[in-house]
Amino acid sequence: MEIIHLSAECYPVAKAGGLGDVVGALPKYQCKAGHIAKVVMPMYRTKFLYDNEWTVDFKGNTNLGNWFFDYTVIKEKTNKLGFDLYLIDINGLLDRHKIYGYDDDSERFTAFQIAFVNWLTHWEHRPDIIHCHDYHTGLIPFMMQYCYDYNNLRQIPTVLTIHNAQYQGWMGWDKSKYIPRWDLWKRGMLDWNDTINPLASAIKCAAKVTTVSWSYMQELRHHSNGLEKLFEYEQGKCVGILNGIDNEVWDPETDRYIQHHYGVKNADKGKAQNKALLCERFGLDPEKPLFIFIGRMVGEKAADILPAAIRRAIDQTGGQASFLVLGSGETQVEWEFQQMVVPYAGVYQAVIGYDEALSHQMYAGADFLLMPSRVEPCGLNQMYSLRYGTVPIVRSTGGLQDTVVDMGDPDGFGIRFNHASVEDLVYSMNRAMELYRDKTHLQWMRKYMMEIDHSWEATVDEYIHVYKSLI
Repeated sequence: MEIIHLSAECYPVAKAGGLGDVVGALPKYQCKAGHIAKVVMPMYRTKFLYDNEWTVDFKGNTNLGNWFFDYTVIKEKTNKLGFDLYLIDINGLLDRHKIYGYDDDSERFTAFQIAFVNWLTHWEHRPDIIHCHDYHTGLIPFMMQYCYDYNNLRQIPTVLTIHNAQYQGWMGWDKSKYIPRWDLWKRGMLDWNDTINPLASAIKCAAKVTTVSWSYMQELRHHSNGLEKLFEYEQGKCVGILNGIDNEVWDPETDRYIQHHYGVKNADKGKAQNKALLCERFGLDPEKPLFIFIGRMVGEKAADILPAAIRRAIDQTGGQASFLVLGSGETQVEWEFQQMVVPYAGVYQAVIGYDEALSHQMYAGADFLLMPSRVEPCGLNQMYSLRYGTVPIVRSTGGLQDTVVDMGDPDGFGIRFNHASVEDLVYSMNRAMELYRDKTHLQWMRKYMMEIDHSWEATVDEYIHVYKSLI
């Protein structure tokens, strides 16, 4: 079958988080399974754009309310990502360096979606499935069903995958004029609490709704930033499918970003070699257990509790552990991480920003990964961590509790705690330091976790089953 994925992110084209990783991997493995998967996304001005060759696939024009615009669709020439990649360019809206964070994001992503459905009406054939990812593409199911200009797209099933329901793309009703001529009797399919809510609209209009873990699907019925009743009502068409990871990119035996490769049989030696390089670079002691945090420094990730937890752990143990932090996010949290560098030199370092190569090196060299998330729909970091033999320390929520079993349980291979609090996190770090001293147990856990299969192959079958139920 032919599947078109619509997304604001796709690794390595443009990535801000797990959404980019998923959209960069799932289509590739669908193609490997014998299907035709394609990705369509905005044409940001990124390094990937300038480093690759493109061909113009289509030129068209349409309108965003009273503003008429031209758009161009370009296609990557070599299929280097393992699937056909299309970028939509709209001068003045999508020609930016960043993915998000602009005052006109509503206009940017609405215009992108309008350009896509306009382009789709010109196709000589019809794809089997349109697969939308998060709110940035959430208006597409509505437009394909209820916009008069796109009546010929009504029979194409749409699937929505929710990677994070906290972000919903709210727009005032004054912006309803942006949407091409639509059936005004269907206002309720756009509305949620007197605003246009693209995510809510997609939940209502899509034929199927998936989330990126089983537990997160259940959690959304109780905690979904105002959409709890909608998820309860639409639960019949909702299904949780756990994300996979790209085992070709995340493989300690072949990872191009790490210097010392290793597998299950020589994990202890390989990790020790990578840890030595990492500690030398940041002035840390390789003999001490090394804890890392990689991710967005925002409330959802509970990054705000990490500075206090790290300080307390260092002070209580007399500096018997080392900490390395990589990420960016809220200014106040970034500042707190940076303020700790000088007072805790030799046991702590922080890198503010995004560094793909360093993240791989950290997974390979660290002993423990910290993920105290308040909200974690699936989480990929803990799966990368398992793949590299780094013990994940996670809060029991969403996909974290679906993928990590506490070491106190039979065949447990990680550390879990219940509350996103300094106290629970410090207690868990103390458990980790005890584990670090028990080399036999730690070695067993490393080998066990590295053999867990979180690859995309099994996940692809679940998505194909969802698609087939609609065709």
